[in-house]
Amino acid sequence: MDKSSVMAILTRTGAIITDSHIVYTSGRHGKAYVNKDALYVHCNATSDLCKLMAAEYKADDVDVVAGPTIGGVVLSQWVAHHLNASRGGGETLAVYAEEEERDGEKVRIFKRGYDQLLPGKNVIVVEDVVTTGGSARKVIEAVRKAGGNVLGLNILCNRGGIRSEDVCGVPIHALTEVSLDSWSEDECPLCQSGVPINTAVGKGRAFLEKRSAGV
Repeated sequence: MDKSSVMAILTRTGAIITDSHIVYTSGRHGKAYVNKDALYVHCNATSDLCKLMAAEYKADDVDVVAGPTIGGVVLSQWVAHHLNASRGGGETLAVYAEEEERDGEKVRIFKRGYDQLLPGKNVIVVEDVVTTGGSARKVIEAVRKAGGNVLGLNILCNRGGIRSEDVCGVPIHALTEVSLDSWSEDECPLCQSGVPINTAVGKGRAFLEKRSAGV
């Protein structure tokens, strides 16, 4: 399956949104969005894409698949599932890192005993869509802090042209790349033109709530 076929799946499942006013997780604004939530309700399509993500590695080399909440939970399960189907023995585990604020900074933390599963283990990190790479980078840092060895980062869609040096130097494998313009709030031409913000996806609703509260 090539990248055009991946895009066909994303389009067919309604996971690609264009000509809108989106607020991304990074806080930047743009016209388009990869709505992974629209993808995840289609189990077969999600499984097909995660099988491709798993194919980047020799299954027996991967002990754990880790992702950030929330979308990374789905991906980690499916990628681990396909790795287990190819293993000669043993088991690839699936874990996730949750967001938490510590000393005024948002970090990713492995809770629920997951941190005990990482020391000395080979780990691949999975993420659905990256714009700045922030969430993926925090998961990689959390894996390393727990004593795990990160083999690479697997991305459903590299939306921000993220490179290895942007995510702690680990190799990146992306199923597809969507290069789209994005702007800071102050620079956003959509804001300047009064284009309504999409509150159904992304961080649009939270952005408007903060704006109305004067935050």
